[in-house]
Amino acid sequence: MKFNLWRTKPIKDLLNEARDQEKLKREMSATDLVALGVGAIIGTGIFVLTGVAAANYAGPGVILSFLISGTAAGLAALVYAELASMIPVAGSAYTYAYAALGEIVAWIIGWNLILEYMVAAGAVALGWSSYFTDILRSVGINLPASLISSPLRGGIIDLPAIFITAFATIVALTGTRTSATTNKVVVAVKVLVILAFLVLGFPRVNPAHWRPFLPFGLPGVVQGASIIFFAYIGFDAVSTAAEEVRDPARDLPRGIIGSLALSTLLYMAVAAVLTGLTSYPRLNTASPVTTALLDAGIRGASLLIGVGALAGLTSVLLVGIYAQSRIFLAMGRDGLLPRAFASVHPKFRTPWVATLLVGAAIASISSLLPIEIIAQLANVGTLSAFIIVSIGVIILRYTRPDLPRPFQVPLAPWLPLLTIAFAGYLFINLPRLTWIRFGAWLILGILVYFLYGYRYSILAKQEPKIKRPTGIPVVPLKEPVFAFSQLFSRLFSPARLSLKLRLPRRRPGP
Repeated sequence: MKFNLWRTKPIKDLLNEARDQEKLKREMSATDLVALGVGAIIGTGIFVLTGVAAANYAGPGVILSFLISGTAAGLAALVYAELASMIPVAGSAYTYAYAALGEIVAWIIGWNLILEYMVAAGAVALGWSSYFTDILRSVGINLPASLISSPLRGGIIDLPAIFITAFATIVALTGTRTSATTNKVVVAVKVLVILAFLVLGFPRVNPAHWRPFLPFGLPGVVQGASIIFFAYIGFDAVSTAAEEVRDPARDLPRGIIGSLALSTLLYMAVAAVLTGLTSYPRLNTASPVTTALLDAGIRGASLLIGVGALAGLTSVLLVGIYAQSRIFLAMGRDGLLPRAFASVHPKFRTPWVATLLVGAAIASISSLLPIEIIAQLANVGTLSAFIIVSIGVIILRYTRPDLPRPFQVPLAPWLPLLTIAFAGYLFINLPRLTWIRFGAWLILGILVYFLYGYRYSILAKQEPKIKRPTGIPVVPLKEPVFAFSQLFSRLFSPARLSLKLRLPRRRPGP
């Protein structure tokens, strides 16, 4: 059997699969998508990672960290919007990579998205647990330390994290409409609570807490941006809902860009007030907002903010489970994972096997690992997804210029290239230990691919059988090389180049 690591999946096949007999219900509007994105974006960064990034990396300069991360995310949002409008199919960056870059790249990005969503959701569940125990403590109820801490923190297991993960899994399992309605309610509560925090906290801000503004220097600000970056994955989650949107070509770009624009200013405002209420070393906790309020003497409001944080983190967790289950659905449908992952419940019309598996994995991660390790691991998957999607936009612009693009990235290919540079810079600034863990995860993923996905890929089964005595997989590089040769020949004139790439002209395919 001929096996081509770089084979791409025809876009028409992707669109046809979205209309098969097990199709998901198209019930979501543009408002639902904005709420979905805000539900994932506003939450983790404000209620959990702001404190970790300020205490360990950036100090009060975490305000600039959010600006850097928001800029990179904004560039990536435009890139995602183009592909989401072109290919309104579940799977997000994994599906886009399969259409533009080939199966091996699609597998790697899908494998990284598993790390992104599961680990990020684990951080959210852990933050929910911390706020929940703070609220109970404020009314005189103290849970045993062994049941609210991970083994690496001296405990046995984190039961509140398991509880909220089970609740979010059930909601995600019972249907798209139930999930969307629940999400809109908790998002409304969350935004109101954040506004209340800003109103109550701003008069108590002590500018002395902002000095020194950059205690770890500019490198610390950049590292802080790398750590908090996964808080912006909400618009990525919007693209995973493509098969459940009424008018995806119109509404997906609106949901992606709108949710990100609404969130970035709130992030920076909260970071400024938070670091002005208490000294930044005090924020090294999974519940920094309530900690800052208590330190500033605003005790009556800490209970309200804590309840709002619980609502906000619940929406982030719900969106994380929703998005990851749809990526599993796409990978199972392509044969790269067992077909059971693509199974849709006959009553709820949701990928029930994938949803249950995701919930179980998140419960395990959140109850056993500390917040620092979880946050670092999540960002690797997010940044790699942004880089791959940006490359995909460039390649499709030059290999498939005939495809309809309801939304187009402005200033292409410069803006996608800038997105790659931004994300790559944050990528290399992650801690060294994170790179080691990521390398181990990537090696494991490649092994899984060649042991399972290599054998059961739907595209592999469709290719004609040929005799090859060497038994070595065929790895043609024509598509990527052609695309980038065309790109650089247009960006730079021959007079400026000592070498010009020349490849046979290729007619657009059907």
